[in-house]
Amino acid sequence: MNDLLVHITPFVGRLCLPIARTHSCDAAQEAMLAIYRGLRGLREPLAFYGWVRSIAVREAVRTSKRLALEHTDGLPDLAPDGDPLGAVHISDVLDRLPREHREILTLRAVYGLNERELASALRLPVGTVRSRLHRARRNFQRAWTHQPA
Repeated sequence: MNDLLVHITPFVGRLCLPIARTHSCDAAQEAMLAIYRGLRGLREPLAFYGWVRSIAVREAVRTSKRLALEHTDGLPDLAPDGDPLGAVHISDVLDRLPREHREILTLRAVYGLNERELASALRLPVGTVRSRLHRARRNFQRAWTHQPA
């Protein structure tokens, strides 16, 4: 069991990082605990990596929300800093967005979740996912081009 968990730890960490950002280590730890606890219930061994992925994404979202409520960090200003190259880096642009927008864009773009999967992962209605995704894309575009909100 230990060898299996050591083997998937980097994979879980890579999944949690773009979603939970500064809380990714906590999210990965929570995901590893959930994987350990639920491993006996896995019915199809061939679905292992998909199962791990869904647990890691779910725990990253949960941890991010929980810790964001405890630590209310201010968001960086959207004002241009005079360096146009800073806006080109995707991570920099994502850091400028609210947590909810970062989560939904990451789950959609990086993990390829459709609207129903997003709704399930975020525990939101599909209509809310659609509107949040629309707003997140619009805000990302504004931050990318350094337009004021």
